[in-house]
Amino acid sequence: MMMECMCEMLQGVYPLTELDCGGYARQKLNGMTFRIRAFEAQGLGHVSMMQAAGFFGLMVMDTLIINPTRLDLPLLSYDRVLAMGNDTLIYELYDTLLAPANLSTLENVQTRYEELPAHDLGQHWYDPIKLPVSLAKKGKKSQRTAFDVCAREYLDAYLEAAKSASVCEPAAKQEKAAVYVEGLLTHGGPSTDVFLKALGQEKTETLFRTVLFGTIK
Repeated sequence: MMMECMCEMLQGVYPLTELDCGGYARQKLNGMTFRIRAFEAQGLGHVSMMQAAGFFGLMVMDTLIINPTRLDLPLLSYDRVLAMGNDTLIYELYDTLLAPANLSTLENVQTRYEELPAHDLGQHWYDPIKLPVSLAKKGKKSQRTAFDVCAREYLDAYLEAAKSASVCEPAAKQEKAAVYVEGLLTHGGPSTDVFLKALGQEKTETLFRTVLFGTIK
């Protein structure tokens, strides 16, 4: 779907060096085939991309995670799911900030796409650290073009916010990000639970810490 476009958007600003994902690069779980890639984004931090497809092409999913350890930005998690004629777009920003950040560019995107149908994600343990500028939409396949534009503009707004973000100490940022990642491994989450059930605790911990979020190198 949008992953190639997003990769190009990131590469154009923060050169990407691909990392070895080992045996996690390709996984088959619950009827879905997952392709996972991880990168070091120069001047930004850790980036991972996951693409999944299954059920004879009836379900397709993209995930992008940016753990900005070089700039004081929130951790970004993007999910896009096409299934059963529905299109779901989720951007979640988590407070891994060391100081207040200017996220007005993201707020502007939120406002521009208020008319796209909202998606209620329910309540989760991480809600207190999820920033209000996060976005969740769910519509029909016919709205895919509008969802594509929204997805691109939100990432572009995040990269625009990066221009005014402070350069920071990676260790301090990793500590903040680890709070969220370890919370996922302890308390679970919609995607985390799938991996825990299929891979078990130990392999999921390694996948999350070293490949998806890069909190442990």
